[in-house]
Amino acid sequence: MSRPFRRRVLYVPGYDPIPPRRYRELYRREGAQQARISGYHLGFGPRRERTGFGWAAEGRFAEGEARAEIEVLAWADVVQQSMGRSVAATYAQLVRTLWAYVGSGALFRLMRLRRGPVIAALYPVAVLLAQAAAAMLLGAAILWAGHGAVHWLAGLVPAALAAGGLLWWFRRIDGRVFAYYLMHDYAFTARHGGAYPAALERRIAAFADRVAGALAGDWDEVLVVGHSSGAYLAVSVLADLVRSGRAAADGRLALLTLGHVVPMASFLPRAGRLRADLRCLSARPELFWVDVTAPGDACCFGLCDPVAVSGVEPPDRRGPLVLSAAFRQTLSPQRQKALRGRWFRLHFQYLCAFDRPGDYDYFAITAGPLRLAERFAGRAHSPGRIARAVNDWPGRARGQA
Repeated sequence: MSRPFRRRVLYVPGYDPIPPRRYRELYRREGAQQARISGYHLGFGPRRERTGFGWAAEGRFAEGEARAEIEVLAWADVVQQSMGRSVAATYAQLVRTLWAYVGSGALFRLMRLRRGPVIAALYPVAVLLAQAAAAMLLGAAILWAGHGAVHWLAGLVPAALAAGGLLWWFRRIDGRVFAYYLMHDYAFTARHGGAYPAALERRIAAFADRVAGALAGDWDEVLVVGHSSGAYLAVSVLADLVRSGRAAADGRLALLTLGHVVPMASFLPRAGRLRADLRCLSARPELFWVDVTAPGDACCFGLCDPVAVSGVEPPDRRGPLVLSAAFRQTLSPQRQKALRGRWFRLHFQYLCAFDRPGDYDYFAITAGPLRLAERFAGRAHSPGRIARAVNDWPGRARGQA
């Protein structure tokens, strides 16, 4: 009897301040549901290797059996340190971030690509400005009603306290509206004009070492998964890895990017490092790269080829293969109705069960007995792929990355 297929999965989450335990619970819950729907078996347990945080999954599929050890490459601490600690700090982030995208022209190039994610990016700006306006109106109303125009100085303190209290309350309920969270997210990307801060560069180097360590083992596949902002971090991790010569072209290394927001970073003027990484990785034989998005996910750049739209497609391009998760086909009308308006939840659908599964099945990919390259061998890009070089920022004309 042959041994089960063995896979090591290294998952890079997006901009998320919450510790990685919730990804384990999500995988177990949604994986069990997908197994029931699709008719295969999934079991869950602890990993043999205890470095970092993760879990194990064992699967029995029509193609055979497999065992996967999954590790979350966490950077939640970097995220937490980047978040504004006060209301005033968040509004300062708003001004800097808006200027980074408008002043560089990136916002207008992004709008030529996909309007959905741009609207999603402007959502926290609109909400925070509306909250500030409401606070100012409340303060003005208290100032006028309590003291009139003659003794307005005496009313400044209660008016300011009321306005500040309302802003504090808005921040307290942000778990419902996500305005502060999303503002911190976009501010983190834009703070250095698309360049990675030093803390994140150190984490990328550590992640590359983790992937190199996995490749040194006897795994049949080492699969790196990047979701949302984690997609472009995964690109930089593997670009560093292959440049260092620590990955062989033996078919074991694969990259799966999900719900990417690459243009939000790569269109910024100082994102030369990321653009070079995209160009490098798309031509390397050491890995097989699949990019999965969905037009129904308003938080990502659906079917936008992350390399091509960034204006860095090399002549010897090998990847990524751009595929659609096709939410309209892979989710039943009842499920689509239940998820309507829950745009943040839809952005995580790639990590969840589909009740009308198609070619994309996160759990079969991560816990099944086929390599990513075998599963999608011979596949063409999904119809509707966007591959025009929209990122025509002035630096490209001067030969910059």
